[in-house]
Amino acid sequence: MKPKRKKYKFFIGIDISRNELDFAVMENKILLFHKEIENKRDAITSFVKELKEVPGFKMPHALFCMEDTGFYSNHLLVSLKKARANIVLENAVRIKNSMGLIRGKYDKIDAIRIAQFAQKNKDEVRLWVPVRPVMAQLRMLSTLRDRLLNIKNILKTALDEQESFMPKDLQLLTTKCCQSSLEAVFLDLHRINSKIGLLMESDEHLQMLIRLITSVPAVGKVTATQIIICTNEFRDISDPRKFACYAGVAPFKKESGKITRPPRVSHFANKKMKALLHMCAMVSLQRGGELKLYFDRKAKFEGKAGMSVMNAVRNKLILRVFACVNQRRPYQKNYQPATVNKQIEEEQKEGVPEIVAV
Repeated sequence: MKPKRKKYKFFIGIDISRNELDFAVMENKILLFHKEIENKRDAITSFVKELKEVPGFKMPHALFCMEDTGFYSNHLLVSLKKARANIVLENAVRIKNSMGLIRGKYDKIDAIRIAQFAQKNKDEVRLWVPVRPVMAQLRMLSTLRDRLLNIKNILKTALDEQESFMPKDLQLLTTKCCQSSLEAVFLDLHRINSKIGLLMESDEHLQMLIRLITSVPAVGKVTATQIIICTNEFRDISDPRKFACYAGVAPFKKESGKITRPPRVSHFANKKMKALLHMCAMVSLQRGGELKLYFDRKAKFEGKAGMSVMNAVRNKLILRVFACVNQRRPYQKNYQPATVNKQIEEEQKEGVPEIVAV
């Protein structure tokens, strides 16, 4: 029996910035009013009280919609969750693409357009559910780790590149000037990596996910951690095809009449996740095995483009990771489903030649 869909009457679009929040309140398709407030919890609580005084307004029949702007939306999410509001945290690109041909952009009209998006898509939107506290900590530590890695690369790469082009005394001078900064960054990176490790070990569910993901050859802990963060512990994305699309690995056709072009991956993707999967694919080819044989057969003997085959290898790694997680089992090289194993046993008992699972 399908659960009943909520019937929403009020749609509140919210445009978020660092200092202000713009609210556009609609009753069905009619705009009631617009209001700008400070991005502070007290101001948000006061506005919610003001909303409840609107004739006919009831919180269960109201839908609050906003763009995902990172930590700028934290005060708003906490206050609305406390008020038991129905919240939609949507990707900004999706909202923009749903508006059609638009002109002009400012906070008030953006809030109105977000409210209109919520009204038009009220039956398809997915309500926001807060992540577990341990996942919030993991995301923050991972983001901080990326920032420190960027700082390290900016400093170290410049020093390494100029070494063969500058006099030794000048190179030594610049290296000494940056030495304490680099040492501090390396120390901070070590601390964050230790914190991430302790955080993963403190949670049984995260331990289980890490164990299953890293059982796939060539997939390490850094990639496994990023997959867990991107999928919200496989709660938001549990389909490998959707994750392949999210990571920019799934190719899409582009045809119009008699004009056909080779399938290509989309640029709308998580580039960091794609880079990590590419490194995993490279490691799998270096180790040899069935993926190396697959790459050689496709690229060398069938003449396919190398990067196209590499993309297929990334897809295979994604399929293996999601199969292990969804079936709650570690990776097995010659894995056979239970139904096939049962069929083999029954046919062996009857004297039928053994079959080979595909």
